[in-house]
Amino acid sequence: MIVVVDCGISNLGSVVNIVKKATGSPPVVSSRPDLIVDASKLILPGVGAFDHGMRRLREAGIEAALTEAVLVRRTPLLGICLGMQMLTAGSEEGSEPGLGWVRARTVRFGSAAQEWTLRVPHMGWNIVRAVRETPLFVEMYAEPRFYFVHSYHVVCDDPQLACAVARYGYDFVCAVQQGNIYGVQFHPEKSHKFGMQLLRNFAEIG
Repeated sequence: MIVVVDCGISNLGSVVNIVKKATGSPPVVSSRPDLIVDASKLILPGVGAFDHGMRRLREAGIEAALTEAVLVRRTPLLGICLGMQMLTAGSEEGSEPGLGWVRARTVRFGSAAQEWTLRVPHMGWNIVRAVRETPLFVEMYAEPRFYFVHSYHVVCDDPQLACAVARYGYDFVCAVQQGNIYGVQFHPEKSHKFGMQLLRNFAEIG
């Protein structure tokens, strides 16, 4: 049972639709702790501000259920966009601590650059380049393109956690894996055949 976590920080309709197309069956959308704990796979989508997303997770009692499922039961989890950023220790966007499950931090585009002239947010299609093997990119199309909308990106403490990068002014990490925990900065639900293949791959992780 794939559960799409509903913590009120994402429009879940497009995620549900593409998971159904990719796997042949619809996922369960829920904020119920018991369903989250019993899931075979978890998808954590999110858009908006980091602090708001983390507060929603905690106030709804979802963080504890996710911790049980992901860290204790080792359930595969895929964080999407803000959902990926919340897996890190924290974000320059706010002051709330993140989940801290991926050894990484979230920074604003251009925050460490001497000169930055590109528009923020980074928005639109971009080519993604895998930098190590990961189940997410098995049988992926050549030169995969994914759709992005974000002002912040993840910087890994350990470069080996990065699965893929894209370029916007400089190369930035757009996919991570740490054990059973996966994250993508782009939106697979808006990325047509590329996103469908990625979600199919995630659903088939053993």
